[in-house]
Amino acid sequence: MDLEKHLSLVIGKNNTGKTSILSVLDKFLCQPDKNRFTVDDFNIDFKNELRTVVYVEEALTEEGYIRLGIRLKLFIEYTEEDSLANISRLMMDLDPNNNVIVLGFEYTMDFAGYSQLRKEYREFEAKEYKKKEEKQQQNQDYKIRTLLDFLKINHTDYFKMSKYSLGYDSATKKANENIYIDLNLEKISITDIINFKYISAKRDVTNKEIDKTLSGQTSRIYKRTEASDEQNKAVEDFKDKLSETDTHLSGIYKSLFDNIVKKVRDFGGVKINESEIEIISTLQHRELLEGNTTVVYKHDADNHLPEHYNGLGYMNLISMIFEIEILVHEFEREKEKRPADINLLFIEEPEAHTHPQMQYVFIKNIKRLLGEGIKRKDGEHRDLQYIISTHSACIVADSDFDDIKYLKKENECGVIAKNLKDLEQDYDATTTQYQFLKQYLTISRAEIFFADKAVLIEGDTERILVPTLMRKVDIEEYKKHAASVAPDGYLPLLSQNISIIEVGAYSQIFEKFIDFLGIKALIITDLDAVDDEGKKCKVALGVNYSNEAIKSFFSDPSFNSLTGFRLTDKIFSKVKGSWVNQVDGRLCVVYQTKENGYNARSFEDAFININKDYIKNNKNSFRGLKNKSHFDNGLGPYELAEKCIKKKTHFALDILFNSNADFSNWEIPSYIKEGLLWLKKDY
Repeated sequence: MDLEKHLSLVIGKNNTGKTSILSVLDKFLCQPDKNRFTVDDFNIDFKNELRTVVYVEEALTEEGYIRLGIRLKLFIEYTEEDSLANISRLMMDLDPNNNVIVLGFEYTMDFAGYSQLRKEYREFEAKEYKKKEEKQQQNQDYKIRTLLDFLKINHTDYFKMSKYSLGYDSATKKANENIYIDLNLEKISITDIINFKYISAKRDVTNKEIDKTLSGQTSRIYKRTEASDEQNKAVEDFKDKLSETDTHLSGIYKSLFDNIVKKVRDFGGVKINESEIEIISTLQHRELLEGNTTVVYKHDADNHLPEHYNGLGYMNLISMIFEIEILVHEFEREKEKRPADINLLFIEEPEAHTHPQMQYVFIKNIKRLLGEGIKRKDGEHRDLQYIISTHSACIVADSDFDDIKYLKKENECGVIAKNLKDLEQDYDATTTQYQFLKQYLTISRAEIFFADKAVLIEGDTERILVPTLMRKVDIEEYKKHAASVAPDGYLPLLSQNISIIEVGAYSQIFEKFIDFLGIKALIITDLDAVDDEGKKCKVALGVNYSNEAIKSFFSDPSFNSLTGFRLTDKIFSKVKGSWVNQVDGRLCVVYQTKENGYNARSFEDAFININKDYIKNNKNSFRGLKNKSHFDNGLGPYELAEKCIKKKTHFALDILFNSNADFSNWEIPSYIKEGLLWLKKDY
């Protein structure tokens, strides 16, 4: 994953590794000399690999063994303007073309550890089987503990933390692990090179009366500020006032505690005028602030409400600002120690508890808040790099696209990070398509970044109806398979993470974006038949079509071919930059097909074709219709759609308004239904 100079916005669907990035950076960069890994940090594939190499009958040889474990590589670029003081011992060559150092971190098992694990686990396993036999003789059940159970307790005996500076091949832009410096062996610290801190999504923000999250943070801010800045006049005045208060309170304490002091004196064993106790006031400005600063919300001049009276959204936002202030002070370090060369802050899911407007405010202001970097009064200055991970479409929509890092699942056990700005290179530089895409992905549409599947539709009619069409499909499928439980193994459409995006007649512009996201997508479009003069007409009279999306995806087929395609002909995969028909593809483009002997041109005449009686029976309550008497005159679906629909959106709403409870009094046009059933599969 490439990090930008300042903000890198990390996005992706659930379980694509956003939290894992934070976790691995934390475990390797924070207290790296202390083991912080657990067996649960090993992914499922790696656990299976461990079982294989431990259980295998014949042990691996040292020559054939590859160190197993978790690895992190950090590629750090430097320029002529940077100070090389801290990285000089890590530089592997003096090639002027090589301005990258590579830090390698490992939690791995070497061959000696592997051999030891095989030996000791087999001894452990033998004891487990013996224990099971003893339990069975006593008519007791015993579940043998597995390799993972064994490793949960003993993994630190076999896996070790290592840190290296690795060679770098500028031609391939990859690390050369055959050339390295062992940082532990050479006692080289990287604390002055990179300083990593984070704000976790699991923030201690509640609005319970007993919790004082914000008030506690204010005292932490004061501590950091006072510890790193010169004593200013306000602090000195504060201390003077405390000294005066000490004198006054000591006099009050003398009266309050006189009785207990007298009892101690009378108890005996204490010499007069030598060891008498006295209770005095010793207020200290740090402790006073820590226990007695309170954040309140000022409603007006006479009303101050305690912090727990406000909503979690405001508390979360204010708490993050406070925490950022604290961490920035920690990045500054004490006066005698300079800030690290790289200061990296990770903010996980800042949108927690906040409504869209507040998320918009956050992303608008975060660059300004952190843009000044690390500035100390003694003139020391460092940039601050920060990573924000998010599930918020609002934050994405109002961000600079060049900052976005999209995590894409390649397969069940592989994720890659893609720069959204690289997508611009896929678009023709001479067109404005990429600019159009950026402008189009507003708040209501940026949700596609977090979807597992997408439905791309043309206009308002589909936007109104598609959610209901999906629900109707789910109801029909449930009834169809009522006697069995999910026989085909897929979830209802409305239980899947599907984003519905209105793209007008521009779905072909989105094809590179859909391929970039790698999600399963259904495009619902219109056949748009035209006559030999290029004018719209019913399909039976058509000789061509005007739909640019169909021309693009199907490689400009003839009109006759298009009307004869089956669903399997409408499924595509991207192969070497082109969409190729493949039955197991991830993109499907559907349009009107022949149904009841008639091929419609648009959604409206397709719906009328199979639901004429439904509309006719309810025509008086269809406010989107005109010339309603035409439904009694034997006109065809195309003519009825042309002459009777006043406004398409009103017609769509009429369909919903006149539906019964389970939408069984009308049918879905077959081309949409087969597309939705295709999308529903392979969740």
